[in-house]
Order: sequence, then structure tokens, then C-alpha cells
Amino acid sequence: MATEGYHKITPDASPVRKIESVYEDPLSVIWLDLTRQLGIAVHRDDEVFAAWDGNGTLTIGKDETLDPDDSLAQMIFHELCHALTEGEAALSLPDWGLENDRPDHVIREHSCLHLQAALAGKYGLREFFATTTDFREYYDRLPADPLADQSDAATRIASEAWTRATEGPWSKPLSEALERTSEIATIIKAVAGQKSLWNQTQASPLSDTQSSPWSETRP
Repeated sequence: MATEGYHKITPDASPVRKIESVYEDPLSVIWLDLTRQLGIAVHRDDEVFAAWDGNGTLTIGKDETLDPDDSLAQMIFHELCHALTEGEAALSLPDWGLENDRPDHVIREHSCLHLQAALAGKYGLREFFATTTDFREYYDRLPADPLADQSDAATRIASEAWTRATEGPWSKPLSEALERTSEIATIIKAVAGQKSLWNQTQASPLSDTQSSPWSETRP
């Protein structure tokens, strides 16, 4: 029989209380709410990194299979950027119609990253929500304005996707998810450890002159 502090722990003891609530990661709550609004079901599977079935289900690897700088929120965001880049017709195609042996595969992937950087950057999340795929080096080399160079085919495709992302039916829920993520980043960055991914956000910590949601006098 083990002890913890002054509480005795017996392996065969009956639960002393009924657990009715569970802890959820805040970003997962935000981004799963977004996918529900978009009519997308998210399934976790340790055999898959990321896959879209073309019929409403997005499968993402379980947390233990992801890289240390991955998160469910980042994975969802990246896949939604693929969907926005490929357009409405891609929603009914497995993996958004992307195939590694397509001649334009690399350009389509680059276009997705231009969009991802532009959308995330608007909320100070460009590095926080950076891609963690083999294309990370390309992502990191993108200019401050990822949509500026219209001589680049990838940028032109991304610019069309930007219009869908900011003016289409996904615009409001997507912007709300990004804004809520940025608000959380503002709070957590102030106390995050040196190597924490939260330090990669551009959301500034609350200063002494800014009002804090926790500073109001309670009755």
C-alpha cells in the first residue's frame, strides 16, 4: 500500500468521488469548435499523421505521435489551409486532391504555406503555427509579406486562397479561432519558459499599463 502525503492510496479502493468533468487543452477546444462549425469531424489515430477522407472526416495523429512542436490546433490549421488553397471542389477529394506524384505538388504545397504564414502572421502566430513538415525550411524563408510577389505561381495561388479565407464562408469562424489563440498566447507568453513554443508568438505580454482580465475587483 502506497502513501501520498497523509492520504493512503489503495489500488483496489472504490472511487471516493464521481468525476463528471475532464480537463481539455484550451487550443484543442478552440480548434475543434472551429471544425465543428465547418462540418468537419476530427478523428485521432496513432497510425496517421494527417489525412482527409473527402467525406467530412479529418484524421490527425494522436499527441504522442506528433513532434514536440506540433499541436492538434496547428495540425488542424495547416490542413484547413490546404483546403482553402485547393478550393471547394477539393472538399470531396481524399487529401484535398493532393498527390505526391502530381507535377504541381510542390507548388500547391508552397501555396498552402504562403497562405498559412499570411493568416497566422496577421495574429502574431506565424512562428507558433509554422509547418512542421519537410517544407519547414521553405516556410522559414518566406518574406515578411508572403503574398507580395505575384510573379511567383505559388503566391498567386495563395492570394486566391486568401480571398476564400477572408471573404468566404469560413472567414468568420477561422478568424475567431486565430484571434482566440492569439489572446491565449498574450497571457501564456508572459510566464512561458525559455524553450516554450509560446515564446515564438508575437503577441506581447500584458504590460503594467494594460488592463488584465484578472485585475478587475471582484465583489
